[in-house]
Amino acid sequence: MAWRAMLVCPTASVRTETKRPKPAGIFPQELAPGVYRCGFNSKDSYGAHSYFVRRPQGNLLIDSPRFAGELRSFFADAGGVSDILLSHRDDVADADKYAQAFGARVWIHRHDARAAPYATDKFSELMEIRKSLLAIPVPGHTRGSAVYLLEDEYLFTGDSLAWSEERKDLVAFRDACWYSWEKLKESLGRLTAYRFQWVLPGHGWSVRLDAAELRERLTRLVARM
Repeated sequence: MAWRAMLVCPTASVRTETKRPKPAGIFPQELAPGVYRCGFNSKDSYGAHSYFVRRPQGNLLIDSPRFAGELRSFFADAGGVSDILLSHRDDVADADKYAQAFGARVWIHRHDARAAPYATDKFSELMEIRKSLLAIPVPGHTRGSAVYLLEDEYLFTGDSLAWSEERKDLVAFRDACWYSWEKLKESLGRLTAYRFQWVLPGHGWSVRLDAAELRERLTRLVARM
């Protein structure tokens, strides 16, 4: 955990007192089969988490870590990156460098597309990127915010939804809502129609719960909003 704290810090402010070598397997950190938290968070995305998904249909990078040789080698050994899914304009970081390195397609909502002029695919409504992978617009945090639902199990939420370890519940960030709190409330309300067991955010904690419990918690969050 201490090594992960060092490598997740976007400003390299966590240091070691000794010269002990870093153990293997710190990052990427496997959270579920083939689903990894990348680490190496970028200050250009305000320290947001990003995720790598290894799948036979093509590997995914959700938002972007900083461009690090260790990550590039891991991605290459895993078969490269076929698609980069950007949740919104704030968490783009070094997506352009990973796209160039692996020839990946880059997806972003058209309202936030100015942050990624190199994006190959811009969407404005619900879109099936491939079988069992949906791009779902959730305006609120930014006008072009989106979440990505993989296999009716993994919901990558960017800055729209997260888990709070302090409250032990789902939360949204009212003090970091750049477009519309009311629109975010509506967007999260619509997400209750989908099934998922994981919430994997850019900021805050990830969580895995029963799908019915997550739906109930999300419904209560929308009511509080």
